[in-house]
Amino acid sequence: QVQLVESGGGLVQAGGSLRLSCAASGRSFSDAKMGWFRQAPGKEREFVTAIDWRGGTTYYADSVKGRFTISRDNAKNTLYLQMNSLKPEDTAVYYCAAARENFSYWSRNYYATNIYDYWGQGTQVTVSS
Repeated sequence: QVQLVESGGGLVQAGGSLRLSCAASGRSFSDAKMGWFRQAPGKEREFVTAIDWRGGTTYYADSVKGRFTISRDNAKNTLYLQMNSLKPEDTAVYYCAAARENFSYWSRNYYATNIYDYWGQGTQVTVSS
């Protein structure tokens, strides 16, 4: 069982930066594959980025590649999302998620919401133009 709590969201001007955190509790965090997703009003939840349990494998959506960086600190049970050069279209509720799937399956399906077993409550990110 893994419980996830996001923080760090807020209001920022275009071009600015934010760092989101996702605090995890439970015994399985260090083994879990983690992801960040986002959902804008009226839109479906979409993949942003994901990371394997050691942090050696990462994936990014094309829309955030080069601007966002995912990382994790297993000693602190915390997942991070550094967001730079923010754009108004990045405005959304951001969710962290954890998957128990084996690496092989996860690496083929990391972008799919239905393979993640645990979700946080989300944190709002608003980017003004």
